[in-house]
Amino acid sequence: MNETDLIQREVRDGVLSLRMNRPDKKNALNRAMYAGLSDALEAANGDETIRAVLLLGGAGAFSSGNDIADFAGFDAKAGLGEVMRFLRALTALEKPLVAAVDGLAVGIGTTVLFHCDLAYATPGSTFRTPFLDLGLVPEAGSSLLAPATMGYQSAFALLVLGDALSADQAREAGLLLSVSDAAEDEARHAAARLAAKPPEALRIARRLMRGDGAALNERIEAEARAFAERLTSAEARAAFAAFLGRRG
Repeated sequence: MNETDLIQREVRDGVLSLRMNRPDKKNALNRAMYAGLSDALEAANGDETIRAVLLLGGAGAFSSGNDIADFAGFDAKAGLGEVMRFLRALTALEKPLVAAVDGLAVGIGTTVLFHCDLAYATPGSTFRTPFLDLGLVPEAGSSLLAPATMGYQSAFALLVLGDALSADQAREAGLLLSVSDAAEDEARHAAARLAAKPPEALRIARRLMRGDGAALNERIEAEARAFAERLTSAEARAAFAAFLGRRG
């Protein structure tokens, strides 16, 4: 599938909906998907008709995380270009970001939610970040955002120990606003409500609440340097080989 098929876009009533659409891989994010998401977020920032962004996955899989095959073939010279472009677009976004999760949210599928203004999930959803098990480190600013949201020990259990969170646990930790069988409908309604508000007041209020983004951007860059170093480590290579062997 091409980028357009992998990231489905729809604009309705001022809300840009972005649906990850790689069901055969449980929405594992590859380079083309990162590029598609970046294109959409960058365009949304400059489009006055778009007032809010809604991030969606599929039935049973919001995202299973980064495509391990992509990382297994990591080229140090090429770096993390597509991933970093997406993270920079995410932090630069001036429109409210709302997400609806159904099912698996692994790795970036979980850490992206720390960047959302509102997030909803179905009761059976699960949240997990197996970075350390793959010989890697936290990413997407999660080493800064998760402790601020959840408290240090809960964040450490999620990001380092690798404990999974149920939907109810994620809500109690502050990662989600609510848990409901109608999570996507609730998220769509919230995004539409935001899109109907005075846009400049909305932009200012969001910026005031989110605060200065400099520290977040610095942390994302620091995480990326460590992440790229770890991708070429013996630990990560062995973990990727074991993962791909099990999958095969």
